[in-house]
Amino acid sequence: MSLFNLKNTLIIDAITCTGLFVLCVFATATVATLLGLPSEVVTVAGWIGLPSALLMLFVAYQKEPSKGLANLIAVGNLGWVIASFAVLAIFADGMTGLGIAVVIVQAIGVLVFAIYEARGAAALPRTVAA
Repeated sequence: MSLFNLKNTLIIDAITCTGLFVLCVFATATVATLLGLPSEVVTVAGWIGLPSALLMLFVAYQKEPSKGLANLIAVGNLGWVIASFAVLAIFADGMTGLGIAVVIVQAIGVLVFAIYEARGAAALPRTVAA
């Protein structure tokens, strides 16, 4: 079994989303200062992480993972990547070098998650509601 099967990928992604939530919600001022981003952007990012993590764990632990929900997670991650580059486009002038690097690296990481989740979703059987 590959480390990067759908279940493991979703669990690892959920852990990173939980970390994002904790850092961005409970250390907003510190994170905002380190990255050079408005605290509102940092807080919103953190709050997006919590429901995302919960959905990822829900799908990861389903007996038969939902293809639709797995695809939704992959598409949501692609949306996050786009939003990350929008944040760079809007706030780059005020961001620190560390902030720019963090946003780029995490966007690439989220893109990797999206690819593995999309591949995992594609491998799931399509279920038909009776």
